[in-house]
Amino acid sequence: MQGSLRKAALAAALSIVGVAGGLTLAAPAQAQVVESGSVSFSGDPGDYITGGDSYSYSTDGGDQLTTSSSVDNSSLLVSINGYNGDWWSVDFDAPGSAPLTPGTYAAATRYPFNGAGPGLDLSGNGRGCNELTGTFTVINAVFGPNGYVQTFDATFEQHCEGGAPAARGEVHIANPPPPAQLELELSVATDGIAHRVNGNAVLHGTVTCNVPASVTMEGMVTQVVKKVIIRGSFSTHVTCTPGSPTPWTAAAVPGGTTPFAKGLAEAVTQARGYDTEYNEYVTVNNTTTVKLTRS
Repeated sequence: MQGSLRKAALAAALSIVGVAGGLTLAAPAQAQVVESGSVSFSGDPGDYITGGDSYSYSTDGGDQLTTSSSVDNSSLLVSINGYNGDWWSVDFDAPGSAPLTPGTYAAATRYPFNGAGPGLDLSGNGRGCNELTGTFTVINAVFGPNGYVQTFDATFEQHCEGGAPAARGEVHIANPPPPAQLELELSVATDGIAHRVNGNAVLHGTVTCNVPASVTMEGMVTQVVKKVIIRGSFSTHVTCTPGSPTPWTAAAVPGGTTPFAKGLAEAVTQARGYDTEYNEYVTVNNTTTVKLTRS
């Protein structure tokens, strides 16, 4: 994440050439710490980015690599926080919203100012190109849900400011298979209670999940009694644990002065859980006819 922030600040600082129009970038997924990977690059004499030197970083050597991909897998960032204090980032961007797949891409513009064409950017340690040309070759790219980067291998060549000297390098990223995405199943029982004292309609049911999740059930109960429409909202919260359905109970409070009564009612329910692995909410909806009995 630190590398991403530095990258954003560096891109802003180097944007000294006016760019017409706005930028539309695919939303990035959460940054991942790379479990196993390496980044190495070197430059020709006269290359501004490398100063003609060679650099090599790897998780085995104690360097921290993080990576993130856009949710459509069209762009990918690798950030390097070197054990020695170095910091670098490498961006790869496919044309438009096409995913990064094996092949060679010719970048005529620095990412993120490349519009619908391929983009590339190697920068860091206080140096970056204002304009660049280059190519990159994706050798292998395996993504999981929501921009999860499982495997990425690529080589690249970058020329700053139209110059002949180049920086050339390669990236190798290997992460475990992606964690499971949160999946929810919502059940609303067809029997409920219409309380004589407070007029509430009490519902119950279960929610099932494949990974642990905090889940909120919210909804509306609607009933028609003697041409009077009775509506009441409800909300409850449970901690869902995989392995067996988690029970829930909620009371819908009528919005007016007419209480819920014995008879049929419609319950429209939504279960909403937060997927901590992918930083997103998952929802499922249910509409059930419930038979309320007096209690």
